Amino acid sequence: MPSRRELIRMTPDEERSYLETQRRIILVTVGPGGMPHPVPMNYGLDAEGRIVITSFRKSQKVRNLERDPRATLLVESGETYAELRSVIAYCQAEILTEPEAVAAGMSLVQAAQQLAGSIGESMGEQVRASLAKRVILRFTPFRTVSWDHAKLAGYY
Repeated sequence: MPSRRELIRMTPDEERSYLETQRRIILVTVGPGGMPHPVPMNYGLDAEGRIVITSFRKSQKVRNLERDPRATLLVESGETYAELRSVIAYCQAEILTEPEAVAAGMSLVQAAQQLAGSIGESMGEQVRASLAKRVILRFTPFRTVSWDHAKLAGYY
């Protein structure tokens, strides 16, 4: 008989589907004093399933990743125990700085449509100035942990 843990674990396809339907993620990096530095962020997924976030180049999270490219990402949802769903992704991070990569990455971030939609030949100076200050953080998971309590069908 499978364990309760095995019963609620999401398959890789279920994890991807779940991540595609959410928009907020908790990014945890290692802060300057060695303590976890958690921040909520909007995100998207690229074609390979990597998690993509945009940030200002001089932010604390970027400085943390420059020192140590490891990160943990958490997406969770559900109001009651029976609705709890979550994916934790343990990742290696890349910091992309090229303007084309930043513009392309911003179009993937689910909450960035308004700014991403203004990127193009006719973009204004404010958009150009913002792009010049931004980076894309691309996270490649090397391990995930997930659960979906709805799989228990009300039996705990």
